[in-house]
Amino acid sequence: SLPRRLLPSYPRYRGNRPGSPSPAPLPPLPPPELLGSRLPPPAMELLAAALSAACALDQDGSAGQPGREPPAAAEESPATATATAEAPPPAHPMTADSWRNLIEHIGLLYQEYRDKSTRQEIETRRLQDSQTDPEESSPSEETPSEAEPTSTTESKAPPQISLLRNSNSRFNLWQDLPEIRSSGVLSILQPDEIKLQEAMFELVTSEASYYKSLNLLVSHFMENERLKKILHQSEAHILFSNVLDVMAVSERFLLDLEQRVEENIVISDVCDIVYQHTVNHFSVYITYVSNQTYQERAYKQLLQDKPAFREVISQLELDPKCKGLSFSSFLILPFQRITRLKLLVQNILKKVEEKSDRETTALDAHKELETVVKACNEGVRKMSRTEQMISIQKKLEFKIKSVPIISHSRWLLKQGELQQMNGPKTSRTLRTKKLFREIYLFLFNDLLVICRQIPGDKYQVFDSAPRGLLRVEELEDQGQSLANVFILRLLENADDREASYMLKASSQSEMKRWMISLAPNRRTKFVSFTSRLVDCPQIQCVHPYVAQQPDELSLELADVLNILDKTDDGWIFGERLHDQERGWFPSSMGEEILNPKIRAQNLKECFRVHKSDDSQRRKLGSRNRQ
Repeated sequence: SLPRRLLPSYPRYRGNRPGSPSPAPLPPLPPPELLGSRLPPPAMELLAAALSAACALDQDGSAGQPGREPPAAAEESPATATATAEAPPPAHPMTADSWRNLIEHIGLLYQEYRDKSTRQEIETRRLQDSQTDPEESSPSEETPSEAEPTSTTESKAPPQISLLRNSNSRFNLWQDLPEIRSSGVLSILQPDEIKLQEAMFELVTSEASYYKSLNLLVSHFMENERLKKILHQSEAHILFSNVLDVMAVSERFLLDLEQRVEENIVISDVCDIVYQHTVNHFSVYITYVSNQTYQERAYKQLLQDKPAFREVISQLELDPKCKGLSFSSFLILPFQRITRLKLLVQNILKKVEEKSDRETTALDAHKELETVVKACNEGVRKMSRTEQMISIQKKLEFKIKSVPIISHSRWLLKQGELQQMNGPKTSRTLRTKKLFREIYLFLFNDLLVICRQIPGDKYQVFDSAPRGLLRVEELEDQGQSLANVFILRLLENADDREASYMLKASSQSEMKRWMISLAPNRRTKFVSFTSRLVDCPQIQCVHPYVAQQPDELSLELADVLNILDKTDDGWIFGERLHDQERGWFPSSMGEEILNPKIRAQNLKECFRVHKSDDSQRRKLGSRNRQ
């Protein structure tokens, strides 16, 4: 069985409790080849130097005492002096008690942790975007004068990462750990390595926060005696699904991460642990997330049909433990975590050395996580799509030869009403009152069905065509009557002949959305991620958005997207960098990134994250997109 070294407040904790004997003193440091067995070569060299320095410093007892001058060194050769100057201070393993105290002081539930982290990411990007291009700054501002040289200590000062540095937030940074501060390692490590340590440390501490929230979901809600009496066993199963399995997987994952952090205060790697757990254990997330559609429906139904359930949930939500967070925010935790975990690995991948072992491990971990996330998304979509297709099938009446609508490989992309132009485009037609008549379109991923609405919430189908045989053409500006009008061509319709429809949308954005959905390979106004051009308009999400239509894209805080097209009435067609998902969203949900260097850096990092599968990128660039 695994050792339990988590929070004393956790029900499953079995470690040292208050009043128990203190742990045995740490044994002498083992040889570097043993202690650093998991470290990449650069870290091995750093560790070996640290141990050498430790032996020298321990003789006079000056280690870890700020402000105390070391004894005068004996005369030595320049080579020896250089080696001594570059040797880091001693680096010791973190004690279990120190780690436990750290975890105990993570006072944020995962919902708070995630929100604060993403908002800080937004602020950091805003700051970067607003910075003046160094090439444009004056020499006096850019370079310190020769009379005032910059000291070595200042040049190696740790980066000022202000991530949630709030005494009230109880959010910890790696560089703020007492062990890190006292070791002096911050004056030795390069800024890039410190940023990498912070990225790995965030993955670990966020998992601890996530486990804390999962534990609250189980102990406070799922195991509540009043709630158990109200819910039927089948209702409880749908509502909580396999959350116990998810929590057990999170605990095992956190224990392995904990052990890695305790090995050395300079974290060697975490992506190898992520990889192993993703491959062997994270399938429980697919099961949980695939149940989301039924879970949401069951929750709404219980709130509506059972006043006692509604009352108990409201009372439990008011408990100070929940910090004002809703029950539904706890239910969605696993889906949020598996998605966020992929982004955290991406963040690590952007900071590791190129062509290193750590880069290889991070790429492998990211690839496996991406597979799990895609399976989760497909699980959710499959449940909702099947029900949607059944509902549409019941509403259709075919005036032409019937087409089977329900198929496992078919789903709805867009539906809605458009105005069809009556008769040829002549001056006489333009003067008539009935210039357009209503038609209704159902666009699936492989089929277009054109209908007219009839009484009884039914639709009469009068034409159809494979989606691959559709072409669209925007009309030139021909006055108000023909504003937002485009031509839809069916190269082969239901009668096996070519047909054309002149269609009018209610707005410019609606017209463009239909045109892009009907002909996905049509060139957009701006370049896409897969074109690999140097620059492209970009936007970062500052307000979360939930898609209202199939052709829209749900956004999370801090998402960065390439802008592929935009309309004058406030809509953007974008491609998210971290997963290449495309869709429409209101422009008010984001802020454009104006600094071209930041945009180029975002693209470069994205190419690096996905470089492990170039063939997939080529496939993405040529596939039919929604």
